Amino acid sequence: MGSRSAEADGPEVKIRAGGWNMKRKQDWLKHCPARKVATAREAVSRIRRGSRVFIGSGCGEPRHLIHEMVRNPEIQDILIYQMLSYTLAEYMDDPSFLERFALKLFFISAIMRKAAFEGKIDYVPAYLSEIPDLFDSNQIGLDVALIQVSPPDRFGFCSLGISVDVTRSGTRNAGMVIAQINPRMPRTAGNSFIHVDEIDWLVPHEEPLIEAIPDIPDRQVAQRIAYYVTDLVEDGATLQVGFGRIPHVILESLHGKNDLGIHTQVITDAFVPLFEQGVITNRNKTHLPDRAVASLCMGSHTLYDYVDNNPRFYFRSSDYVNNPSVVARNDNLISISSALEVDITGQVCADSVGHLFYSGIGDQANFIRGAAMSRGGFSIIALPSTAKNGTVSRIVPNLSEGAGVATLRGDVNFVVTEYGIAQLRGKSIYQRVVELAQIAHPDFRKELIESAKTFHYIFADQQAPRAEDLLFLERYKSRITLKNGKSMAVRPILPTDEFGYRNFFYSLQEKTVYHRFFRRVRLFPREMAQNHWAAVDYRRNMSLIGLVRFRGHKEIVAIGTYLGEENDDHAEVAFVVREDFQGMGIGSRFLEILERIARKNGYRGFTATVLLENRAMIRVFKKRYPEARIELREGSAEIIMDFK
Repeated sequence: MGSRSAEADGPEVKIRAGGWNMKRKQDWLKHCPARKVATAREAVSRIRRGSRVFIGSGCGEPRHLIHEMVRNPEIQDILIYQMLSYTLAEYMDDPSFLERFALKLFFISAIMRKAAFEGKIDYVPAYLSEIPDLFDSNQIGLDVALIQVSPPDRFGFCSLGISVDVTRSGTRNAGMVIAQINPRMPRTAGNSFIHVDEIDWLVPHEEPLIEAIPDIPDRQVAQRIAYYVTDLVEDGATLQVGFGRIPHVILESLHGKNDLGIHTQVITDAFVPLFEQGVITNRNKTHLPDRAVASLCMGSHTLYDYVDNNPRFYFRSSDYVNNPSVVARNDNLISISSALEVDITGQVCADSVGHLFYSGIGDQANFIRGAAMSRGGFSIIALPSTAKNGTVSRIVPNLSEGAGVATLRGDVNFVVTEYGIAQLRGKSIYQRVVELAQIAHPDFRKELIESAKTFHYIFADQQAPRAEDLLFLERYKSRITLKNGKSMAVRPILPTDEFGYRNFFYSLQEKTVYHRFFRRVRLFPREMAQNHWAAVDYRRNMSLIGLVRFRGHKEIVAIGTYLGEENDDHAEVAFVVREDFQGMGIGSRFLEILERIARKNGYRGFTATVLLENRAMIRVFKKRYPEARIELREGSAEIIMDFK
């Protein structure tokens, strides 16, 4: 189910009761052919022994029909196919049920996980977008379909409501269709309708729909992950977001965005406030604009009421919604998925914990590939850095024995944990190791680097990222609009900037390098870059970089540093700006930002050693600190600047 395939947690399932509206029942019953109307007991008695039975998915499954089928002792040796199952979990500890029914599930819900671990379920690892073709081609043959629909309209059309997904294909290919008609099932817009002529037996029965609501025990971690994810989401983007704890909190955090669009597998409660606040408008979508595209809903009655007869939504089956070529028709499509594990090369496990099948592959890979094909699109894998109360890292040297690879390393772009963002696309294994170690939990960073050395992924002298939570660095980030109109992001340097730093150095002219180092520096070995960031503790020593976007990627165009000594209240400051960005006020802004950081860390001023010929830099210092003291030396000036 899209990104829910990787959730390490499941929904909290709630069943709520409600009344029966007899007048409403009479209104729609007149549109049902009398010869097809039956009780559930009568309808399921038509199921022959040895039948292959498809059951509608998730919160839209026909609970009344399921219970009646199980109660009938004449129904034997039944093979059940279902995408997402809840109701049958009630019977998984009953030996007599397991003697009569065999379950083949395309996705293992949280409530079914125990039974899966005990070997009571047969898991079918298939992309949800390909399941309809398995039915259409008769590779998986179906004798009976049990579904739940809304009451028919005056033209005889019922809606599959909150479960279009693979249900439409399952219904189309079954030899016999039994439909529970439930007035509580919403009528959803799109390709979601089935005519009563296509149904063999109509079973009127009102009951509450299943409510699936994710519980969020560690909201702080989820909010930190959401903070980084939302930083990657720009106004006007079209999103694919799955079901689960992390996706729920990510959606909650998007309230400050504008004109977002939706093309996703599942609609949840977290989407509703974004519609109501005008955050989701779908007006900028390039495929089916003005409508949110989805194939099912999972949530509360509030959500089901919201999608009922709501033309903002367009529901279609999974073979359309999850098809990468269809996904890619949306410009600026961002796919947000979760994972159980990510190894240090970028391989993603989403459906199993070792040999134990935990959820399903869903369509994570298809949405990620669709996002990669989308103009301006990209994908995000979001996951907590640890599991089991912090004792196990989810960023791992290698996937657990038996773990399946849901997404190949070549498909992964961004990986996000509560410790930051790793960008892997186009990066070497060496760079990936450093990127992922940087966002791993601090307790595991050194271990990951040492494992990578053992595998010969990185150099033997590679230093591990600091074993520290660097969330406080977020307040040191800023953005500057330059005189040439470009926007420059400013942030502290990280170990992951090693290659960018190297490229920056070699982009500089010899004169610029001389002004910075006071000597002819022709080589910038990786040891020099490593020593630079290794010496930065972000308190006594700080380095900021300025990044500007060029053709879809960001380049370092400026670096500003202060370096302090023990028991010294003045830090030495220095800058270097690429030639094509000099004269745009970068040095002055860097000096302002560095002063603010230095003050927080107890400094009372800066010092700088500047070549006398570097008059531009001297002017920058004098402009901000007009009372600065200048001590002349041979060919250079020592400038002493006190903070006011």
